[in-house]
Amino acid sequence: MLPNLAITYKTMNKIYYNVIIAAAMIFLASCNSSQDTFDEQAHRGGRGLMPENTILSQKNAIDYGSTLEMDLQMSKDQKIVVSHDAYLSSLFSFTPEGDTMSVEEGKSRLLYDMPYDSIKQYDVGSKPHPDFPEQENIPAVRPLLSVLIDSVEAYADRNGHVNHYNIEIKSSKEADGKHYSSLEEFVNTTMDIILDKGIATRTMIQSFDERALRMVHEEWPNIQTSYLVGANQKDDVEGYINTLGFKPDIFSPNYHLVTKDRVSAFHDKGIDVIPWTPNTLEVMQELKDMGVDGEITDYPNLYKDLE
Repeated sequence: MLPNLAITYKTMNKIYYNVIIAAAMIFLASCNSSQDTFDEQAHRGGRGLMPENTILSQKNAIDYGSTLEMDLQMSKDQKIVVSHDAYLSSLFSFTPEGDTMSVEEGKSRLLYDMPYDSIKQYDVGSKPHPDFPEQENIPAVRPLLSVLIDSVEAYADRNGHVNHYNIEIKSSKEADGKHYSSLEEFVNTTMDIILDKGIATRTMIQSFDERALRMVHEEWPNIQTSYLVGANQKDDVEGYINTLGFKPDIFSPNYHLVTKDRVSAFHDKGIDVIPWTPNTLEVMQELKDMGVDGEITDYPNLYKDLE
């Protein structure tokens, strides 16, 4: 019986990329790269300043020298879209006709129910965001991950900058088959893009969904993983590791969970701590004084004032 050539090719391709990534990681470590620096991340591209999860916000984050943090969803035609919400948020979206939407109308417009050609008709940048009055309001669309990477890589190259990425897979058991086709296809399609664009050695994959992180860890063991946890998910270090099923590279809690002792405990395990989302200079400084390895904030302009 002949082997399934498609499966064989896919397996060989993963092996090839894992070898390349491992070699690149060893080289970067030998060069004493960003491992010893404070990781200044711009949440959703820095939504306090620019429309979230857009090419505009990510370019603005590059101007501040920040790591580009973003979220992913899937369209009806199985394309990977940069978006935090699984729907078109009424908070900051205009319809293709330029109209506002009620909360219910926005939530009824699931990205996974729409082909990308329809999604990109919505303006997600012009409407003032009620929670971020300092945000610039500029017409923008939900971009494809592949298009965003091409755009920000070119922008960084023109400005002599090297991008680093923190990419969140927005998945959960409840969303399986509703917000994306399957978790396996969601993760595999995302990783195919990251590998194809040549940014794997500069990318960490984060998620609240332990299943997604386990999949990345098992299939691409040299990709950095970041374990997101909410404020109510309180545990000790061993408890977090046992829940996840392996030791992640980064522990990324809601910033309210951070204590100096907890940071030290994770460091003892060789795990970095990068909390989300402190949005005042005072809190950001307190966290840095506790020894965190980076932060994820909506206001990347505040990093310059940290001591």
